[in-house]
Amino acid sequence: MNMFDALSRPFPAEAISWRAQSVSTKNPDAPKAMALAYIDARDVMRRLDEVCGPGNWQCDYPHANGKTICRIGIKVDGEWIWKANGAGDTDIEAEKGAISDAFKRAAVLWGIGRYLYDLDSPWAECELRNGKWARWTEQGLAKLRRAAGSAVAPVLSRQDQLVTEDHLIRLQNAADDVQADLQAFCKFMGVTSLKTIPQSRFDEAMTALSKKKKAA
Repeated sequence: MNMFDALSRPFPAEAISWRAQSVSTKNPDAPKAMALAYIDARDVMRRLDEVCGPGNWQCDYPHANGKTICRIGIKVDGEWIWKANGAGDTDIEAEKGAISDAFKRAAVLWGIGRYLYDLDSPWAECELRNGKWARWTEQGLAKLRRAAGSAVAPVLSRQDQLVTEDHLIRLQNAADDVQADLQAFCKFMGVTSLKTIPQSRFDEAMTALSKKKKAA
């Protein structure tokens, strides 16, 4: 199992929490709420520890235009690869909520919990207090656990995959053929090394090296 597959494994159904999005009282005796699935930031940390090792991932929190940004870096073949996402303040403990949400959103870019976006948002029975959602009923929880248990991990898209070993050999040979400055070429491609070029940009990289050869 490669790293992305390991990171993107579905979580156990009991690890999934459900947030009530809206409430329906069409049946006053059995109100329902639309449920949105989410995971706890601590589960994301555990997944990173298990798959990458505690010393092979890190995160930081820069800010942009008043929004909290989280960057998660993972060491891949000895090099740090970073992915970032952000979040605004939440209704509860604004700053803490923004940090947690930004962290989880950045983790999604690595595949962690990404499948949750593909889950249906089921209507489940709940209890109300003063007309607002209070908690899920046992029947409602059972329905939500079934929904979480049927989840399937996403398939890694070609855009997300890095070049294969064969691609890397071809890139290296093409670069050697034109005596390319690899540091300058990688900077031009916006990557840290040849092996961190996405498969979706392999043809672009080969074309750039080919043009360099013709220019020479």
